[in-house]
Amino acid sequence: MRSLAQLLSLCDQNMSAITSPIQHFKTRRERLLAWMHAQGGGIAILPTATLRQRNRDNHFTFRHDSDFFYLSGFKESEAWLVLIAGDSNQSILFCEGKNPDVEIWNGKRWGPQAAAEYFDFDLSYDVAELDQRMPALLLGHAQLLTPLSNFSNQQLLTKVHDWVATAQRQARGTRATPVKWLDLCEPLSEMRLIKDAAELVIMKEAASISAQAHVRAMQAAHAGLHEYELEAELLHTFRKNGAQGVAYDSIVAAGANACVLHHPAGNSVLHDGELVLIDAGCELEGYASDITRTFPVNGRFSGAQRALYEIVLHAQKQAIAHTSPKHHWNAGHEAAVRVLTQGLLDEGLLQGTLEQALETSAYSRFYMHRTGHWLGMDVHDVGSYRAPPLGAQERPWRMLEQNMVLTIEPGLYVRPAEDVPEAFWNIGIRIEDDAVITAQGCELITRGVPVEIAAIEALMNR
Repeated sequence: MRSLAQLLSLCDQNMSAITSPIQHFKTRRERLLAWMHAQGGGIAILPTATLRQRNRDNHFTFRHDSDFFYLSGFKESEAWLVLIAGDSNQSILFCEGKNPDVEIWNGKRWGPQAAAEYFDFDLSYDVAELDQRMPALLLGHAQLLTPLSNFSNQQLLTKVHDWVATAQRQARGTRATPVKWLDLCEPLSEMRLIKDAAELVIMKEAASISAQAHVRAMQAAHAGLHEYELEAELLHTFRKNGAQGVAYDSIVAAGANACVLHHPAGNSVLHDGELVLIDAGCELEGYASDITRTFPVNGRFSGAQRALYEIVLHAQKQAIAHTSPKHHWNAGHEAAVRVLTQGLLDEGLLQGTLEQALETSAYSRFYMHRTGHWLGMDVHDVGSYRAPPLGAQERPWRMLEQNMVLTIEPGLYVRPAEDVPEAFWNIGIRIEDDAVITAQGCELITRGVPVEIAAIEALMNR
């Protein structure tokens, strides 16, 4: 298990300016403050996530807000970040104060003083003082930035409205108070879309851990196991290698369940002659990984399974070939759909010509999702798939850029039907890898687990 500091020590020369594991969080705050100045200055307010009650006297495991963590590196609950872009920039953290009676039950807290020193904030206060201090902090700022499009946090908007109203009463028209509100989500999404060197180091480590987990699950699989037993193999490898948990609920789908796109690991039994689809990834230091592999329970692909698998694998290879700075976001999807559709025609699952099937989206009966998504702190990470607005014109797909990270995951899902050959019934296949855009193309960071049929069979029958 590697610590965050150890992970960052693996960074290349681009990280030589970073002298501590916390420096890159401060650098991001400085970038956001520079953007705020370009918009006319102002004050930004961003809370982390809140604890959610699970049942009496228990809460769900806390997971920080991704935007908040991206700027702060701070993982405790009940915390707020305030950034001021004015005559002199300020970064302020509000967090829970030290309380020995609480800490004996729930563990140590940083407390404002230690948090300010370690996380390099200009100021830090007890969150109990938040309502008292915020109106005064708002004075002198005509522009307010907060995550307006994060509709899940209505409490935030209520609080901010109250603080602004109090600030207006205190100002009595003698000082500026926020009259213009900007959405903080958009600039942060654009920042997070391009990964820095520190992020890539962590994401590659997360990908490696997840690949090891998939290998373990493949080697453990055999007829008679339950889906939840394979899930246990994944979780064991995640935690043993230092991951904090899962990036999303693991999908372990045996047989016909593989045709349910988000089937959670359940009680179904793996049967000889069937396929099992596993879509699972760990979260490491706030960053997600996302891998899908499909393999035969008995270690040998049947004829129909092999035919569909080869189509999906060829589609992924074509999508990878169209994933580079020379291509726009949708190029990989278009390439994959063309291969999948031709394969369905070749196997008699679709009728007509390729162009007809593409024009009518006939393939969507067997392939109903996109070929990828952004990946980062969230498994479906932030960032627009379209280019910035171009007047009245339709927004084109955005071009891929170096250090973007995305998944490449074509699939086919064949349910029983009268016009479908029975040999293909209940076969669900998806192959997913995580890709970092490079100067010339992309780097697949999840190929620690095989995708070729011969390699999968060799691994399972070793």
